[in-house]
Amino acid sequence: MQIKWAPNAFVRLVLPLMAGILTYLYFGPELPATWPLLVVLVALFGGVQWWAARQPTPGATDAAGLLAVAALYAAGLTFSQRATESRADNHLFRFGPEIEFYRAVVDDYTVLRPATYATTVRVSAVRVGGQWRSAVGGIRVSIPRTDTLPAPQYGDVWLVRGAPAPSKAPLNPGEFDYRRYLQYHQVYHQQFIHPDQYQRIAIAPPNVLRAVAMRAARTVEGVFRHYVHAKREYALASALVLGIKDDVDQQTKQAYANTGTTHIMAVSGLQVGLLFGAVSWLLGLLPGRRGPLLRLATALVGLVVIWSYAFLTGLSASVLRAAVMFSFLIVARATGRQTSMFNLLAVAAFVLLCYDPYLLCDVGFQLSFLAVLSIVYLQPRIATWLHPKAYFLGRQRPWQPKGVQRVWHWLGISLDWIWQATALSLAAQVATFPLGLFYFHQFPLSFLLSNLVAVPISSLAVYVGIVVLLLKGLGTLIGLVSATAAHWFDYLTQGLAWLFESMIWLFNEYIFFIGRAMPGALVSGIHITAPQAWLIFGVILALLAFFALKRISWLALACVFLGVFGGSRVWADHQLAPDEQLLIYSIPRRSVVGFWQGAAADIVTLDSLPLSETERTYRIVPGSIRRNARRVSYWPGWRGGPVPVSIAEPGLILTSWRGRRVAFVHGRLSGATRPLPGLAAVVLRRNARVKPAEVAEVFGTAPAIVFDSSCKSWYVAQQDSLFRAAGFRTHDVTLAGAFVVQQRP
Repeated sequence: MQIKWAPNAFVRLVLPLMAGILTYLYFGPELPATWPLLVVLVALFGGVQWWAARQPTPGATDAAGLLAVAALYAAGLTFSQRATESRADNHLFRFGPEIEFYRAVVDDYTVLRPATYATTVRVSAVRVGGQWRSAVGGIRVSIPRTDTLPAPQYGDVWLVRGAPAPSKAPLNPGEFDYRRYLQYHQVYHQQFIHPDQYQRIAIAPPNVLRAVAMRAARTVEGVFRHYVHAKREYALASALVLGIKDDVDQQTKQAYANTGTTHIMAVSGLQVGLLFGAVSWLLGLLPGRRGPLLRLATALVGLVVIWSYAFLTGLSASVLRAAVMFSFLIVARATGRQTSMFNLLAVAAFVLLCYDPYLLCDVGFQLSFLAVLSIVYLQPRIATWLHPKAYFLGRQRPWQPKGVQRVWHWLGISLDWIWQATALSLAAQVATFPLGLFYFHQFPLSFLLSNLVAVPISSLAVYVGIVVLLLKGLGTLIGLVSATAAHWFDYLTQGLAWLFESMIWLFNEYIFFIGRAMPGALVSGIHITAPQAWLIFGVILALLAFFALKRISWLALACVFLGVFGGSRVWADHQLAPDEQLLIYSIPRRSVVGFWQGAAADIVTLDSLPLSETERTYRIVPGSIRRNARRVSYWPGWRGGPVPVSIAEPGLILTSWRGRRVAFVHGRLSGATRPLPGLAAVVLRRNARVKPAEVAEVFGTAPAIVFDSSCKSWYVAQQDSLFRAAGFRTHDVTLAGAFVVQQRP
């Protein structure tokens, strides 16, 4: 498998750029400014390249090549530094809690949640000490969702009272690191804003084109809302064609996740590729299409169609990635350049990463490029395993009736199509399943069965949905001339919309059927670390090299990687087996305690109410996955649970676990309570009415004072200072995260 670098020049360029970006992501805060290094390396490369052009010796050429690689590596570092907004001298971090007011503009889509609106605002100025100063920074804000409060719109300029808070770290073990996710999007603060805390003072979109695109997307969404009547089908239609998933319910999202078809609901490469394929096919029907002028015209039409679709979907990041990728493909075809798909992908990645280096951290970016790379390389090779078309065509005989020959012919074509689709799905999964395990902790075994039907139906639905939009637009134009003609024309639009809704219904029903028919096909609860994900990628690459080169050394390397991976899993289990923890979880308005021993746990809700599915999924399950838990039991209240407790008095409960004692106080401490020394922690619940002196008299000052999530913020702020002044250690799980009462290596 010898790599031909001439048609894949950009592959060599994008790799050092990515290496520089990764270096900054891991070691960025410790690095000084790197732009001087970039300037020096570029100047050296220019000089050596000039010398090599006049003295074409292998040494000079190699030196120029090494300097180019070093310059691109430095460029990755420098671009990442420049894209990191928190390094600015006037970033919000520099002002801290002294901010009295700030002025900001809404710079993102608005997410509709059950009780709030959520969006991102970009700060332009802050008022500190009565003076306005220029500032930069992103804030993820939430505001109450009411009937009288309008949803934030892109371009709204707000005047907000109060200072935002830095984004919170994960509050419970294994929780999704939302703070890091926001930082990758240059957002370092969060704030809940009350209606009387902000005022819209102007409308000034940061990008007028994007503002128009987002408004167009909502207008187009209204077409589906008008013609698609079933709520579930309308929600999926908007997600499938426009990428708007506000109305998709959690049950539908979970069904698609369980069957490995979530990618269909995200407008990205699939939809843009379908549009590109349709345009290429239609233009390919034109006569004389090989001429240079017609080839150029075809390219222009293709670019207009793809970017018009990107515009109608609101210029979302996923669509822009796909549009850039296919734009390079169209340009390459139009110019007749002999370049490979690998090089085109490298060019697209290079341009995108130069524009925004943090795209390298984006899960969609990683999955998109890996899937396309795997499809380009593996799909043709997997397709050669079987030849159903040739097999069934070979069954035809001259003496057979025409009907039988047609059966063999169409059977071969249909089975060949199914096999080609199977090969494509398998190829995409080979490169992406390590990331699926790492990010989503699951792998749907039903992906082949679900995608074989879901992808064709959804692809046809995308075409039909786009035609519905075109007919609606045409009907509007006809209405300008004749209202009667527009009225009759609308029946055609309604008929096609009915077909569109029926296809969406069939698509949905099939996905739910697969989920019901194969309930055990989802392998979930898998936890792998980042190094383990790299090891799996190493195994895959080594095996691909072995099959291509037929050298046993590559198979040996794959076995080494696999052995290291298995060893790391065994070592992790060995380290975890004796580990014991008692956790006071951070779950809003709840009192929850977890008793962990190795891979087994008992989760107790002290308020005797069971945890909701959302609370378990987002607060408890991630930590269970990280520990590879084999048994997790949930107990609503102490009654019937395996942890021994004693009730010292109505407001005091004592528990003893693995030699450590913990007290839970949810009322007053009686003056007659006898001293209870030697406790590891005292957990205050439901705004327990206790004073530091009373707690010191009963428990001493050695145990930590833990405020659990059932305590109000005003209560914690008041009591925290009093207990600290009395010599206690305090911990607020709402702000500082879950508290570990006991931990032994």
